[in-house]
Amino acid sequence: MMAGFGNGTRRYPRSRGRTWSRTGPDRATLGIIGVICAVAGFFALGIVLGPVAIVCGWLAMGRSWAGSRPVPALVALVLGAIDTLLAIIWLAGAATPGSGLF
Repeated sequence: MMAGFGNGTRRYPRSRGRTWSRTGPDRATLGIIGVICAVAGFFALGIVLGPVAIVCGWLAMGRSWAGSRPVPALVALVLGAIDTLLAIIWLAGAATPGSGLF
């Protein structure tokens, strides 16, 4: 029988080609999405878009502080943190009676 001749790909399906799944966005896309969410969070829904930007930036950095950090990921992380902090301060100021920020 010649069916077992050579190294078939049935036994090792991931031996050639991609070795990881491409179901989600890559790191560069996550960094850009994080920057967009962070900038949009300064104008509307900062309490929601700030943490989204932080998560996107963290995932775009590869969930690690070590190694080289892509610029969009770092910008998304920092702007998301600032955005979240400002939203929390705004909500705390608006929650106290008679001392809103307006």
